[in-house]
Amino acid sequence: MSQENAVFPMQGRDSEELLKELKDRQKQDLNWREGRVFSYVYDAGPEAMSLLKDAFNMYLTENGLDPTTFPSAMELEKDVLRMALDLMNGGSEAEGSFTSGGTESLLLSVKTARDFARENKPEIREPELLLPETAHASFFKACHYFDVKPVVVPVDPISFTADPAAMAEAITPNTIMMVASAPSYAHGVIDPVRELGEIALEKDILFHVDCCVGGMYLPFAKELGFDTGEFDLSVPGVTQISMDFHKLGYAAKGASAILYKHGHLMRRHQYFAWSGWTGYSVINPTVMSTKSAGPVAACWAIMNKLGKQGYLELVEKTQAAADEIRGAIADIPQLNLLGDARMNLLAFSSDKIDVFKLAEQMKKRNWYIQPQFAFGASPANIHLTISHGNLHGFREFLVDLKECVQELDNNEAKAAMVELPEEIAALFENPSPQLFSDLAAMFGGDGSEPPENMDEINNLLNAMPHNIRDQLITEFVNRMFST
Repeated sequence: MSQENAVFPMQGRDSEELLKELKDRQKQDLNWREGRVFSYVYDAGPEAMSLLKDAFNMYLTENGLDPTTFPSAMELEKDVLRMALDLMNGGSEAEGSFTSGGTESLLLSVKTARDFARENKPEIREPELLLPETAHASFFKACHYFDVKPVVVPVDPISFTADPAAMAEAITPNTIMMVASAPSYAHGVIDPVRELGEIALEKDILFHVDCCVGGMYLPFAKELGFDTGEFDLSVPGVTQISMDFHKLGYAAKGASAILYKHGHLMRRHQYFAWSGWTGYSVINPTVMSTKSAGPVAACWAIMNKLGKQGYLELVEKTQAAADEIRGAIADIPQLNLLGDARMNLLAFSSDKIDVFKLAEQMKKRNWYIQPQFAFGASPANIHLTISHGNLHGFREFLVDLKECVQELDNNEAKAAMVELPEEIAALFENPSPQLFSDLAAMFGGDGSEPPENMDEINNLLNAMPHNIRDQLITEFVNRMFST
């Protein structure tokens, strides 16, 4: 078998050649280094990036699985958690765990709530998690994994914040925990945490505040005098909170934390231990066992590098840019800002143009803006996360955004599909494994590669019931990753 046709290479290759190939492959990715991606990547500048890489590489091979073998990794984690608890006003009893990302933090929070209820409320046989419809999808993933029933409550249709009265009404004897967001990812608005905390105390349920995206932003924004509302562990009723360091903390992926107000009561319920086999004793604080200590070392380094003053400066500059972007979007008559987003996340919709086409037009100009499907009271929209990496080019972004909106408006590029054509709707009555192939064929492909333009597909998906949409997206990604 020749080298070219081998699945596993017969001979090794030169290191420089391999690194060159990696750089060549990166050329197909969007250029986040120029601040043209309003999601996914958080860049505090070249000096910070260099430090992250150096610190990460120093601990690349150290294994966080065994603190007796690599105690320095444990000490770094404890340092990071102390800083996080300080920011979140945890108090003397608070404890936490360093995780790989927001998803793992939310998974652990739900698992902990379930096991806490098993011990303290054994009468609950079918545990329920109370969620505003703006809660992050990872909560639903956690419910799926841990056999907890998600109970979804509509939010206020204007502000897109959780409705305390509706949340209180949805509590049942099976409710083990309630969720709020600070802010919610989709719209960037902060739920009324204090009011919800009062309900949690009255009803004797746990209360998780999802601060994954805001945890390394809101404390500094609050200190700068911005109206953040209340959101942290000092709020009565809040029992646990999640925060990501690899977002607006500008740490390397993946770095997050789950924090508990009463650590001695709660945190042990997230642990897993097993010595009932022939191998070594397993004790895992989080979902992962073996894990590189690189992320925690890089996180420790960037938090100590920037310090409070560095983060205050980053937030102040980012907030100024976000306010300018919000104001500019408000001045575009075809666009509508959703909710009252006051921080650095926002969403906008349009009843004049097709927002999915707008995303594609901006992509042609090398900007990535994130399309979001309609759900509940929220129409199809565009999401933006503004971070430090977007600062130097955001005014150019606004010029291109206005031009693209005007072009689409001139061409009367309204949403392509408001309701499904009969021939497509009929496919959903009894969906089959062939459904995805049938739809892919309509758009000229087999679904194994991303289409060049997503606007028609997004309009089709937007018109579907979300359970059918989820099946199709799952099949789509499954085919994309097929080898």
